[in-house]
Amino acid sequence: MSPKTPKKRSSCSAKVTTTEVDILSPAAMENIYYIAHNAADCLEFRGFGWPNSKKKKKGTKRKKN
Repeated sequence: MSPKTPKKRSSCSAKVTTTEVDILSPAAMENIYYIAHNAADCLEFRGFGWPNSKKKKKGTKRKKN
């Protein structure tokens, strides 16, 4: 192929396989033990947050006068 010849892209899409992950497995529970502070945090990290809830804002630094 010469450098000026456009490359053709294959039209077939890549197959994506998803595996079922057990969020109550011992490894997952040990992980959530170290990252979550309470039950609400645990559910939020696992994707079961409250609907229509506002996201937490990061703390902003305030100037002292």
